[in-house]
Amino acid sequence: MTQMWHDLLFMHWPLPPDVLRPLLPPGLDLDTFDGRAWIGVVPFRMSGIRFRFLPPVPGTSAFPELNVRTYVTVGDKPGVWFFSLDASNRLAVAAARTWFRLPYFRARMATRAEGEWISYRSRRTHRGAPPGEFRARYRPTGPAATAAPGSLEHFLVERYCLYAPARRGGLARGEIDHEPWPLQPAECAVETNSVAPVTLPPDPPLLHFALRVRTRVWTLEPVPERDAQGPPRGRGGAPPL
Repeated sequence: MTQMWHDLLFMHWPLPPDVLRPLLPPGLDLDTFDGRAWIGVVPFRMSGIRFRFLPPVPGTSAFPELNVRTYVTVGDKPGVWFFSLDASNRLAVAAARTWFRLPYFRARMATRAEGEWISYRSRRTHRGAPPGEFRARYRPTGPAATAAPGSLEHFLVERYCLYAPARRGGLARGEIDHEPWPLQPAECAVETNSVAPVTLPPDPPLLHFALRVRTRVWTLEPVPERDAQGPPRGRGGAPPL
């Protein structure tokens, strides 16, 4: 599957590892940077969504999405674990929950450009899902650059797989491929943010903006049991993949 991701805001907060570790399934090791775990809230919009060799499906190829995530490893493979993914497209949510077994939720969402600013609104409407709302305005404030290997920024964004529950138990891995993120410093004015599964620290988050990136996403494959039983790890940074 190919997708274009636009106008991303990476919002990151450090947390003690013991806050996030109980929220992970067996087999996943929480990844840390200098002893701290990180949780991210990432609003953006998607376009050009289509399966390989097929045209876009009308009504499902462009919509906003809002992710809440943390960072994990299985064996030596760093990746992303999603606590929630809100999207405004009903068909896309149903398909992603079925095919990728990810915690997608329907939400009423709107995003628009206001000069240099991006206005973003999301309110979860999925039946049976925990309530969640996000309202903010954000913009880039400087030039774009790729993250240096070994840096905190590299640890947070340069990850090329996601983990999800496997259909028959255990874990599955989905590979993701794209160019390195063109990160820009950013500022954000938040009205409401209640989408995280834990209480976020009162300090301002670390912010980065990315204008766009084209991605390729592969179907999920079961994680070999020997990888899922690897020793817990905490590193100063994640290596490039």
